[in-house]
Amino acid sequence: MSGRHRTPRARPAALTVFAGALALCAGALADGAAIAAGPVGQAGVADAAAGGAAAPQATELDRVVVTATRQPDDALLVPAAIDVVDGDALHRARPALSLSEPLQRIPGVVARDRQNEAQGLQVSIRGFGARSTFGIRGVRIYGDGIPATMPDGQGQVSHLLLGAAGRIEVLRGPFSALYGNSSGGVVSVFTADPPPAPEFSAGFDAGSDGLRRASLSWHAPWGGAREGGAPLDGMLLDGMRVDDDGWRDHSASRQTIAQAVLKGGFGDGGRFNLLASTHELRADDPQGLTAAQLDGDRRAASAGALAFDTRKTVRQQQAGGRLSQPLSAHHALELAAYGGHRETTQMQSIPVFVQADPRQGGGAIGLDRDYGGADLRWRWTTQALGRPFSLVAGLEYGVSDERRRGYENFVGDALGVFGALRRDEGNRVDSRDAYLQADWQPADRWRINVGARRSRVRFASDDHYVTAANPDDSGRLDYARTTPVAGVLFRVTPDASVYANAGSGFETPTFSELAYRSDGRGGLNDLRAARSRNAELGVRGRRAGLAYAAALFDNRTTGELVAVSNDGGRSVYANTGTTRRRGVELSLSGAWSPRWRYAAAWTYLDAWYASDFTACGASSCEGGGELLVERGHRIPGLSRQTGWVELRWSANAATDVVLDGRYAGRVYVDDGNDQHAPAYAVAGLGLERRFAALGLHWRGYARIDNLFGREYVGSVIVNDGNGRYFEPAPGRTWVLGLSATKAFDR
Repeated sequence: MSGRHRTPRARPAALTVFAGALALCAGALADGAAIAAGPVGQAGVADAAAGGAAAPQATELDRVVVTATRQPDDALLVPAAIDVVDGDALHRARPALSLSEPLQRIPGVVARDRQNEAQGLQVSIRGFGARSTFGIRGVRIYGDGIPATMPDGQGQVSHLLLGAAGRIEVLRGPFSALYGNSSGGVVSVFTADPPPAPEFSAGFDAGSDGLRRASLSWHAPWGGAREGGAPLDGMLLDGMRVDDDGWRDHSASRQTIAQAVLKGGFGDGGRFNLLASTHELRADDPQGLTAAQLDGDRRAASAGALAFDTRKTVRQQQAGGRLSQPLSAHHALELAAYGGHRETTQMQSIPVFVQADPRQGGGAIGLDRDYGGADLRWRWTTQALGRPFSLVAGLEYGVSDERRRGYENFVGDALGVFGALRRDEGNRVDSRDAYLQADWQPADRWRINVGARRSRVRFASDDHYVTAANPDDSGRLDYARTTPVAGVLFRVTPDASVYANAGSGFETPTFSELAYRSDGRGGLNDLRAARSRNAELGVRGRRAGLAYAAALFDNRTTGELVAVSNDGGRSVYANTGTTRRRGVELSLSGAWSPRWRYAAAWTYLDAWYASDFTACGASSCEGGGELLVERGHRIPGLSRQTGWVELRWSANAATDVVLDGRYAGRVYVDDGNDQHAPAYAVAGLGLERRFAALGLHWRGYARIDNLFGREYVGSVIVNDGNGRYFEPAPGRTWVLGLSATKAFDR
């Protein structure tokens, strides 16, 4: 898939399509039987009552969270900043194509859709992870309890099937130290529970720039209801195919995702959750634009992307499971195990003359990776001084074993093809962790939570491509760190609590950051792990449909990893002195009336370098050309302020109209703070209608993003050596979707 020919598009067409969808849903379908607006994450759509009668009002239950304390609990009792996005917010009047959609509503979290499936989503929490040029750094990712982050801290979300998700939990701040090698936080995606009756669903979506998605699912329970309100046993099969011509030139993509989930109980209170998934991706890479190019054709790809046909293919298969079994009234065990394989090929645009350097690793990449791990956890609940006490202890192991090869991206005069071998190495990283967490309620309103994790991460690289001009880059590195955390919570009223916590974290370099040394010699880059100290103070409450939260946080990181040079396909990293991140996070949601609901989030983040450091002006730090980055410079890739707001009107039990907006402040793109992406504000409008016809339950939606057609930069590539910092966002776009569900009697 090379760059496609583009014809000018008429912007009013999106509004015309949207207006037609409004008329269709509100007019022609208004006579259809009304469907109760049940949570999508639980059963898709609720059964229509006979004769179109409205379903009874749903009862709101306390949210149950797992991510913060590694054990189920009410969010009001967790002394940490944690948010739960449920199925209703995940899917209402939205296509649910990307995690960037639901994560916008969480303060402190930035999720940027780069309009580039070859590089993936950018996710940062409290400023950690924004510097990553590909994949996700500084944030731990989980899917149904299975890590999507490798032991070296590099994560991916492309294989997670958002359309099948029932909820997302996001943990920010110090308690993420209990999850190991990360600094910012934890994002956990959980598949929906089985419905009460078998359901078959099929859907199709179409949108701007050739977007097409087809989806199929079969969700079915087995057995009867279990005691104690436990979820139903059942099976969930989901598949999705997405084709997209892309908004920019040379940005087309195609991906297929399928997964099977089995959930059930066994024995006396035991539960299991088994998951298998497959993901295939083929995507073109338009690369970033310089400031001059951004002022010209915003939809253009870089010249190098077109010349070398830059692209990426991924094939990934994964399987895993989680088992829990009570041993007695006070003891329980839980075991999680997983394994997977990921094949990646990537074509880069490194110029031919650059590869004349015998130490250069080539412009084409072939990577085969096997990964796996296990987590064994024991939980003890008892009394301490006559008050409730629980203790969780566990051992966790993770390993990633990869074979990385680099090739020239040319053969003679032909560019964008795999040529001669230039790099061949076997890389292995494993982590061995032990953790302990105690929870005690010394009084009815008080809760104390303390924990610690001992982590050891080992890197080993064996270079199989050694020549007289290319030294042996084999090496071994070993990192170890204990990360304690403590929190205290006071429940002011049954509906509100205040909390404070503090903890330390650490973040090792990834294999990509260890690949090249600043002195140009062979071997792994001798980097330290970044260490952080975090403190947080927060308040959280909910009452009569109103939910609110506020948090103040402060972080000091020593030895943070930064790219001191980025040129010719060689990124050289070094440790800085000290960086600081301070901020405020606010969120609010509620209802003005049964038909009107609102939600809002706002973040203020002040992130800067607290000490001077030196960056390089060439592909290595040999030969001078250093750039002094002075204390007080802003950390690039971060906005000082971000905000999000949503207003939803439910015309009736079957129709919703959603208006939302988001704001992001100016973003510096380099350590010298010489260039920046301007601030922007954009709005979106969505409509969803649920109805019954032909013996099926239907869901139709229409949505417009960037309602007013603003021109803005959606994401940036920090410290790009070619000055291609900017990844522009599309103008006004539209998407329409229709799905049908057939419910069967049990």
